[in-house]
Amino acid sequence: MTRSTNVTRAARIAAGSLALALATTPAIAQDSAPRTSTWELRVSSGAFRATGDHRLQVKDASVTAAQLAWVVNPRLAVTGTFSWARSRDLLSTGTPKLDVFTTDIGAELRSAEWFSRGPVSLSTFAGLGAGARSYDYRNLDVAATNNLAGYGSIGGEIGMGRVALRLEARNYTAGFKPLAGTGTSEVRNDNMLMASVRFNRRPTAR
Repeated sequence: MTRSTNVTRAARIAAGSLALALATTPAIAQDSAPRTSTWELRVSSGAFRATGDHRLQVKDASVTAAQLAWVVNPRLAVTGTFSWARSRDLLSTGTPKLDVFTTDIGAELRSAEWFSRGPVSLSTFAGLGAGARSYDYRNLDVAATNNLAGYGSIGGEIGMGRVALRLEARNYTAGFKPLAGTGTSEVRNDNMLMASVRFNRRPTAR
């Protein structure tokens, strides 16, 4: 399977998940109330996992991400993300520590909130975005490499009273320049899985 096929497949999965959520909303979420917050700030933790050829050089790692979202309306948000994965270069002597920084912005389409007045609520989302990816050796005097990157995402949020658990999966396609020396740039893929907890304002019962 080619890398372009992977990108198309990720986009189709994201679009299909959103379409399913929106199609089932009228039957399940008739009593849902619009969210009142304009901005959302999240700090997420999770995992960075390289795929294909990328997996031979960049080690799987833990990742921390800061996200700021502007909620345009209950169905649309613009989300900016900065993430830091603490990886290693598997092909260099001593497998030196390698910081993987990703900065991007994207649009996020959201379903209505299901069971908003019950003890547990559920909403789903799908998104697309683009930005930049940097690879930087933490302890070596080697210049960082910078590349363009794009992603497709799917996820959901489970609300329990005033606490909400948000889960997000992203598939990234990014350029990859040789980390040291010269060579041909490539296009590679990796995934990020992120989870965050936030306090949630719930509508009052009528």
